[in-house]
Amino acid sequence: MTAIPAERLDQIAHRFAELEARMASGTLEGEAFVKASRDYAELEPVAKAAGLVAAMREEVLALNAMKEDPEFKAMAEEELAKIREELPELERQLAVAMLPKDSADSKPAMLEIRAGTGGDEAALFAADLYRMYERYAAEQGWKVEPISMNASDIGGFKEIVANVSGQGVFAKLKFESGVHRVQRVPVTESGGRIHTSAATVAVLPEPDEVDVHIEDKDLKIDIYRASGAGGQHVNTTDSAVRITHLPSGIVVTCQDERSQHKNRAKAMQVLRARLYEQMRDQAQGAEAEARKAMVGSGDRSERIRTYNFPQGRVTDHRIGLTLHKLDEVLAGPGLGELVDALIAEDEAKRLAAMGE
Repeated sequence: MTAIPAERLDQIAHRFAELEARMASGTLEGEAFVKASRDYAELEPVAKAAGLVAAMREEVLALNAMKEDPEFKAMAEEELAKIREELPELERQLAVAMLPKDSADSKPAMLEIRAGTGGDEAALFAADLYRMYERYAAEQGWKVEPISMNASDIGGFKEIVANVSGQGVFAKLKFESGVHRVQRVPVTESGGRIHTSAATVAVLPEPDEVDVHIEDKDLKIDIYRASGAGGQHVNTTDSAVRITHLPSGIVVTCQDERSQHKNRAKAMQVLRARLYEQMRDQAQGAEAEARKAMVGSGDRSERIRTYNFPQGRVTDHRIGLTLHKLDEVLAGPGLGELVDALIAEDEAKRLAAMGE
């Protein structure tokens, strides 16, 4: 990895000092204060890493000068040996901190899980995945709010959509999009045979209202009577909402609330997230198309991860990582190991692409 020039470290320090002064001046208000606060939060880890690297490089110069004195030569060489071990890692951390950020990384996310190939077993697996993300979110201090769900007859989910809010949600969950495959003996199988089923996961960044402007004239809104599991109010009031965005053809339904207004608000929340993802895809071009293709159709042959119950293992096929701790992954804490490995792999690829 190419060392970051000293001039670049000075620029980072100067820019951060200027931003600190502006924040401390007390003259910023409204949007200017919000923007400065956002810039400060983004630059602080970069400035901190740059400061550590600059300080260690200065220490190298001082120790090299000390080596000229026979009395201090041995001590200086010992300290230099330690720094030579530590400095490359600090410079790598700085390079990672300086990588261009995805503007959506700090946003909440819309988590969509759908049963794929496998019938009832796929729906049960979709429910297992949802509980896994719920537990992981709780560990991260995030909030999970179901938006809409279509339950199966035996307790699984044909589809469930939830909002996940908190610090850095999309940054950590965005690599979960794709087909998740399960290999196990279904509870509905009396013969004890191992079946392979699948569920698809899509993680979409949730935009601010200013990110996506939706015209009323572009919406077709249908109100109808809710059906399926949901309590005594089902089939008694016209509270279910179906929203069709005419320009894009995106259709969103929500029937989980008793209130038509609440269902409409939740459906609009999902629609806004899907339109925002569509805008991101168009802006990012072929790279985004490749990422979206990971979700696929839910067929068993397309998969990013396999959960094998008989062997107690989870394999992420994109990075070739296998963990023999299936229970820990499904319980939430073990998922963090997979998430961190995917983030590290992405950082390594982006560093390589930048020629660092």
